[in-house]
Amino acid sequence: MSTVVVGYVPKPEGEAALAQAIEEAKLRGLKLVVVSSHRGGREFDGATAAQAESELEAVRERLDASGLEYDVKQLVRGFEPAEDLISIAEANEAELLVIGLRRRTPVGKLVLGSNAQRILLDAHCAVLAVKA
Repeated sequence: MSTVVVGYVPKPEGEAALAQAIEEAKLRGLKLVVVSSHRGGREFDGATAAQAESELEAVRERLDASGLEYDVKQLVRGFEPAEDLISIAEANEAELLVIGLRRRTPVGKLVLGSNAQRILLDAHCAVLAVKA
């Protein structure tokens, strides 16, 4: 079954992406897969994990109210978020991948790289980029 996959972060760009992904899944009659990707490491301690789970529980409540069939995946594998989203989209035969964009300076993009750019270039399916 085809799906709509969305990258979620508890920030304005993640909320915008989730809202648009819910709309797209309803319009297309598809299952929605929400992906929250964390690199892990020392910064992802017990308190951070509990906070992330609490945020995803709010997402689940929102999705329950939407009436959509959905799956929520929290990944802590040490990969870049772009790698996780692309692999989940492929594994779920995604018809659409939705990502949120934040404003960055050209120097910021050069120094830090861009997950959004990698997703746009490497995803096997259509990508919808949403501004917050």
